[in-house]
Amino acid sequence: MTEIDHVRWLSKPTMHSPVIISAFTGWNDAADAASTAVRTLIEAWNAIPLAEIDPEGFTDFASIRPIVRLKDGVTRTIVWPTVTMWHASTPGSDVILVLGPEPSLRWRLFSEQILSVASHFNASMMISLGALLADVPHNKPIQLIGTASDSTMIERFDLQRSQYEGPTGILGVLLDACNDASLPSASLWAAVPAYASQVPSPKAAAALITRAGEIIGTPAPVGLLQDAIETYERRVNQIVDEDEDLAAYVQRLDSSGEGDYEEEDEDEDEDDGQMSFDFDEDNAEVSATSLVDEVEQFLRDQEKP
Repeated sequence: MTEIDHVRWLSKPTMHSPVIISAFTGWNDAADAASTAVRTLIEAWNAIPLAEIDPEGFTDFASIRPIVRLKDGVTRTIVWPTVTMWHASTPGSDVILVLGPEPSLRWRLFSEQILSVASHFNASMMISLGALLADVPHNKPIQLIGTASDSTMIERFDLQRSQYEGPTGILGVLLDACNDASLPSASLWAAVPAYASQVPSPKAAAALITRAGEIIGTPAPVGLLQDAIETYERRVNQIVDEDEDLAAYVQRLDSSGEGDYEEEDEDEDEDDGQMSFDFDEDNAEVSATSLVDEVEQFLRDQEKP
């Protein structure tokens, strides 16, 4: 394992085989669902800052810009886009929470930094959280897909084995690094409505933390999101009600569940710059398989000129 050259320690607690839960803002965080999930866990579990990864070597600051803040209304300070880790103790396990922008550069070295922290605390598992745009209605339960490469993880937690080959994001690189380091890992993805892509989805965040809680054996703090979920549904209902075409589209999604309306919102999905797929919510087993296939095809398409 590499030396931790880019990690700045904020505390060094004693932990027993913690589970690492990670999410990154950007392409793999449709409707802010994955990042909201981790932020909720940080708040609910009273997580304490553990470490920061120096962004200088991993971030294109022209794409992910730092922010100027005024302290006490006078002193100017720069807030850099930084991936931060927190630690918490839950009834099921000690936990390390990872959250920040997807790095732009040197993904292998970046992954080595996180895996070095995992090795330092003898982490037992990595769970990555993501969210994708989908042809699913907002008024139905959130659909999730969970994948892993380890047979024991697949059987124990009812996950799927991905047969994917093609381009990937930081989550794929990080999970590959876990595999090389023999650290068991799983990836959880939530499907969020493509037509409401600009509305943050606490509903999808709640689904992600519920599933993550099941895996690590601790109650999910979904109560913190209940008011936000109700506000979200009212807001999306209002958006739908104000557009007759959209209302008809959502009604078709709601009644058919066949996810065959890609042509109607294809341009919107591309403009969002996030993963999208069709989803059959009437058959859970077929849905999971179709979701994996659609994600893999989306990634392959990124290689085409």
